[in-house]
Amino acid sequence: MTTKDAPRTGRRGPYAKSREKRKTILDAAHAVFAAKGYLGGSLQDVADHAGMSQTSLLHHFPSKSDLLMAVLEWRDELSGSANPADVDEGLVDAVIRTAVYNEKIPGVIELYTVLCAESTTQGHPGRGYFTDRFERLRGSYSRQFSDLADRGRLRPGVDPEVAATSLVALWDGLQTQWLLAPDSVDVVKALRAYFDVILVPEGS
Repeated sequence: MTTKDAPRTGRRGPYAKSREKRKTILDAAHAVFAAKGYLGGSLQDVADHAGMSQTSLLHHFPSKSDLLMAVLEWRDELSGSANPADVDEGLVDAVIRTAVYNEKIPGVIELYTVLCAESTTQGHPGRGYFTDRFERLRGSYSRQFSDLADRGRLRPGVDPEVAATSLVALWDGLQTQWLLAPDSVDVVKALRAYFDVILVPEGS
């Protein structure tokens, strides 16, 4: 075998190690920010949790705000995998599926709830992320409720935009209550009850 024919594994090793180290850092940041928030959790906390030096951490994420955005994007990937692209389902099934899935991922609801609340503070680097996220959710849910209204599924007098805003608020509030009293608050049951109030049963 000539040098030209030899398998080119050298370049893939460092890349794989780098990707693995980034995941270790994201895992650590996820845990630290979920427990202490962005403001309370330091880069040193993340580095200690990841078992590396802060210098090594900064090689992969140059700043704390860069790390925060990477964690939020990673959180979206985790939660988004609840709804595979090949699954064709309506609004209700998609919401329920995601709610059930999120409860099974350690720390994902804690991270979201803590950082969302913190993002309302002045100068928080996650403010734009959450502002955009809520706008996208309201828009998406509003369009889906409008489609349900066109098909006679939305009860008379229910405004699609108000229903969308209420769904976002209800879901977030339920998750917060669930974090504080997981044995007493049934997020899925409450979401289903909301849909039962504003939607006409299919086939009615």
